[in-house]
Amino acid sequence: MILLGVDLSALELKLTGTVVSYNQKMIGARYMGYVKHIYYDVGDRVEREDTLFELESAEFDILKNQADLALEQALAIVDIYRTRKRSLDRQRGLLKRKGLVNSADFQNLDITADNVEAGLASAQVLVKNAAEKAKQISTITGYLEVKAPNAGIIVEKSIRVGDLIAPGMLTMILVDLDHLQIEGQVAESDLKYVEKFQKVNVTIPSLNYKTQGIIKSIVPSANPMAHTFKIIVNFKKTSDKIFPGMYAKILINVDKTRVAGR
Repeated sequence: MILLGVDLSALELKLTGTVVSYNQKMIGARYMGYVKHIYYDVGDRVEREDTLFELESAEFDILKNQADLALEQALAIVDIYRTRKRSLDRQRGLLKRKGLVNSADFQNLDITADNVEAGLASAQVLVKNAAEKAKQISTITGYLEVKAPNAGIIVEKSIRVGDLIAPGMLTMILVDLDHLQIEGQVAESDLKYVEKFQKVNVTIPSLNYKTQGIIKSIVPSANPMAHTFKIIVNFKKTSDKIFPGMYAKILINVDKTRVAGR
């Protein structure tokens, strides 16, 4: 970037800058798998929670089937115990109506009923554990569908259907076009004219676009070669034609007394 410097007649510090998005996301995958489907391409706009691409993994398919089978078996065991309990309750009710509460048969039914109750309680614990396991596997399987963390435009895609994806591998870059900033460079000698939260005038020449902005931050890491510092300017986007990478100008009003005393 070229620093234009201070124009004493206009009392403005003129800087060049570039429009950038401060909400750029590097999209990766949490698990390994082959790319099964890709739903968006470079230049497509996506909304939050849209599925960008989908992976397939035989390993997770096996785990999911095992978890589902374990849950089905546990539920079947619970049904068996409940059916047995209902049968014992009917038998005990029949003996009560006959006045045989103190009979050996009734006492045996009581012992059997207690055992069935204990077995039912154990089976219900199995169902709970199997359901939690199935839920965990289902959640993990859901990660095979990689979703957009926010609305934006796909600006880069480095995968194709059939590619093997490793955890953390960069697959897409998503840029939020609704939240833009302007980055500029200010010379070390002119840094005394720049303040955080200072209002500035911003223009984007290619669109003949003019607005006001506020200096959000002054990055305290100097470029040792050019002796410049980065400033970041927030501005309100009111045109859909403003994109990251556009050339911009930042005009900072300079205090006359500070210029006279330089």
